[in-house]
Amino acid sequence: MALPIQYNLRNVVVRWRATLSTILGIALVVSVFVLLLALARGIEASSANTGDPRNILVVRRGSQAESGSLVSREHFRTLRYFDEVARNEQAEPIISAEVVVIVSAPRIDGTGEANTLVRGVTPRGIELRPQVELIAGRWFQPGQREVVVSRRLAARFAGFEIGGTIKAGQANLIVVGHFDAKGSAFDSEAWMDADETRAIFDREMYSSLLVRPRGPEAATQLMKRIEDDKRLSLRAELEVDYYSKQTMTATPIKILAGIMGLAMSVGAVFAAMNTMYASVASRTREIGTLRVLGFSRSAILFSFLIEGALVAAIGGAIGCLMAIPMNGYSTGTIDFQSFAETVFEFRVTPPLMLQGISFAVAIGLLGSFLPALRASRLPVIAALKSL
Repeated sequence: MALPIQYNLRNVVVRWRATLSTILGIALVVSVFVLLLALARGIEASSANTGDPRNILVVRRGSQAESGSLVSREHFRTLRYFDEVARNEQAEPIISAEVVVIVSAPRIDGTGEANTLVRGVTPRGIELRPQVELIAGRWFQPGQREVVVSRRLAARFAGFEIGGTIKAGQANLIVVGHFDAKGSAFDSEAWMDADETRAIFDREMYSSLLVRPRGPEAATQLMKRIEDDKRLSLRAELEVDYYSKQTMTATPIKILAGIMGLAMSVGAVFAAMNTMYASVASRTREIGTLRVLGFSRSAILFSFLIEGALVAAIGGAIGCLMAIPMNGYSTGTIDFQSFAETVFEFRVTPPLMLQGISFAVAIGLLGSFLPALRASRLPVIAALKSL
């Protein structure tokens, strides 16, 4: 015969002081655990939200990212006249040759400098990215050393306001506009003219090519044609696929979440164990009475396990609620592909909260198992004689 859940609920309320300390300890552990996972989820979401499924990104074969790729002007001239490439209303090939460089900029809070990614694009590059929207000022004019930055970077770096100046090598770039990239990886970039970028940073080659094929079938043919042409030595894939793979920054954070979660859970397990041992000690006669009434050892064991899981679940739920205010908070970290600062938002999602509560319940079960085992093994006579 199983003990009713009401019995466990009443015990939690009666011993509320010890229970509250355990709940708060578990809540703090779960809150940190969920926030670290939300950090990694935000980085992954930024990459997953980047790109247009109609576009193809072309980089040098063997390179893992644009920052380590070299594409010649000859490659650009060759690919733009491929039959599979779409044309706009002016019959111009919809292809953009782009340059990715890094500049150092001072943080707006005065805490030092950080690397920022500058992308040199052509007018076709802006056309190929409809998710990027100009929200203030105007787009840059080629040859004028002008740059447009994301609004999120403008909130993090000094000189990124409209009319501000960004130092790039020996040149000073004037900020003429802000854009919003809808939470994508482009929110971590500043844009200027591609050929002007090559001139300022003394680059002979581009970093990548962005191409719009005539349709899905043409996209497949174009990627195969580029991959099979040994003279080009280039690699082509859908733009969305490329960015979905650029999540290396999230991996160390996930590992850190696991390590910190494990370390803190040890303390939480001992806290839960201490609470449950105290509960067993104060309820020895009560446990003996339950045995006399006909409740089996296994019923008492499971009752105490349920009680520990219940306390932990409450702590886990509170910890998740503590993490919710950080949802949508914008911050930045180093991108291990480009070593530039990448901007993203914390993403506290329902699956992460469920994961946090499950983590808390696991802590509760581990912490209550030994005390529950002790309670179930108490001799009936000895338990009834206890004071």
